[in-house]
Amino acid sequence: MVKQKISILSLIFMLVMSVMLAACGGKQEAGKPADAGSAASDGSAEKSAVAAAKERGKLIVGVKYDTNLFGKKDPVDGQVKGFDIDIAKALAKKITGDETKIELKEVTSKTRIPMLKNGDIDAIIATMTITEERKKTVDFSDVYFEAGQSLLVPKNSPITGIQDLNGKTVIAVKGSTSAKNIRQKAPQAKVAEYENYAEAFTALKSKKGDALTTDNSILLGMQKEDPNFKLVGGLFTDEPYGIAVRKGDTEMLKTINEMLAELKSSGEYDKIYEKWFGEKPQKK
Repeated sequence: MVKQKISILSLIFMLVMSVMLAACGGKQEAGKPADAGSAASDGSAEKSAVAAAKERGKLIVGVKYDTNLFGKKDPVDGQVKGFDIDIAKALAKKITGDETKIELKEVTSKTRIPMLKNGDIDAIIATMTITEERKKTVDFSDVYFEAGQSLLVPKNSPITGIQDLNGKTVIAVKGSTSAKNIRQKAPQAKVAEYENYAEAFTALKSKKGDALTTDNSILLGMQKEDPNFKLVGGLFTDEPYGIAVRKGDTEMLKTINEMLAELKSSGEYDKIYEKWFGEKPQKK
């Protein structure tokens, strides 16, 4: 009888231990660190994108494919080229030691933040203006390019500035700050929004609007493509560009700011700027 009780107690003990071990194992699995660079449910970084890039052997950056001078896919060789692309390559070299260890993923003004938050890309380098509203969902680097909003119109257009936009149709890109700004500064104008800059410029050339608005730097790229258009109205906003990373990714942010400081102190930043814009950047 005593032996029977001992056997029953032993069995109960073993069952209890099995349950406890299973529970511990479950907790360990649940608390297991996410893959490097993965995003939490709120879009913040669970682990730095720096570690993710090193582990996979390449940096993944969201860039524009349709923005001349900053990020545009060359139809001849299929390569994406521009100022933003060269900055992205410098970041890849900083993190991996090799600027060619990089994957460029196409983003638009509308898709770039969702792609970053989902963990599809490690950073956004895509003519992105730093705003207080965007700071709520992403973290920004130091300013890496100073721009300002302007207008692009046909050479024979009577429009000389935002004061001439009443009753006119102004073309802008979805998800950009430009559409919001023009509604505030020219409330009597009609705003027509397109998915990307290529579509927007095509719409202007097809006379679906009277003017196209975005940052002057982007408009200069369009004017370079087609000299039948001109910039007017001067700069009526301040558009500082920043490199965006997932919220809370302090290591990636520190690495980017170090990279930008190194480019500027070495003179490499000026060389990249002059390569794409034909002049050295203005010093503040």
